[in-house]
Amino acid sequence: MLELLGKKIVDYLPNILTSLLIFAIGYLAIKMVLKVMRKAFSRSKLDETGCSFIISVTKAVLYVMLFVMVLSQLKVPMSSIFAALGTAGLAIVVALKDSLTNVAGGIIVMFSRPFRVGDYIEISGKEGNVSRITLIYTTLLTLDNKAVIIPNSTVVSATVTNYTKEDMRRLELRFAVSYDSDFSKAKLLVYGVCQQNPLALDKPAEPYVRMSSHDDSSVELLLRVWVKTEDYWELRYGLLEEVKTAFEANGITIPFPQLDIHEDTH
Repeated sequence: MLELLGKKIVDYLPNILTSLLIFAIGYLAIKMVLKVMRKAFSRSKLDETGCSFIISVTKAVLYVMLFVMVLSQLKVPMSSIFAALGTAGLAIVVALKDSLTNVAGGIIVMFSRPFRVGDYIEISGKEGNVSRITLIYTTLLTLDNKAVIIPNSTVVSATVTNYTKEDMRRLELRFAVSYDSDFSKAKLLVYGVCQQNPLALDKPAEPYVRMSSHDDSSVELLLRVWVKTEDYWELRYGLLEEVKTAFEANGITIPFPQLDIHEDTH
């Protein structure tokens, strides 16, 4: 029996040595491929999470291929192994169905890039700065520093509003002026205040001030002005304060709701 076993080992030894050689060469080749990919991705504009995902998938595929080549050289029956892997894979897919949906959503987000880390966005009524994008979740930080974690399956199926994607935004403000006040003067005051603010832009269009509606106790002035995205809130709050100050200094009245009650003498 020992002689028979020794003979089989000697006969099988070339296959073992060849398999080891295939594994060594394949292992080094995989390392080189991954190194080249990392260097290429470091020069690209793809998000870090997307790069890591692609490298991880490529690494897994290459090692599976190497594993199959080694087992084939060792004369291992591959049909049974593939059948077992297929059954296990199907069970994993069924068990992780929801998670895989999120992963698919994460891949779509990473490659379609509707937003990036640092953008201020709104998803399904939730607003905040994007703090992290993973394959499973997208995390927003609200203005009061609460973390909102949204599954990527929700992200790709919802309407996403990205407030900071473009370099400029158009600010709209509305001011109510009493019917008794000088409307033309109020219009000039709003335009003048806007022109004096260094954050207000003249391009792609100059500030625009017009009457927009006739309300019950006032007329409404509409102001439209372009502003750099990073200056949006500063200009908004600044104009609200400055216009009120200008109205008060020039006798322009900002009305408040009134209710007249008449006594029935009959």
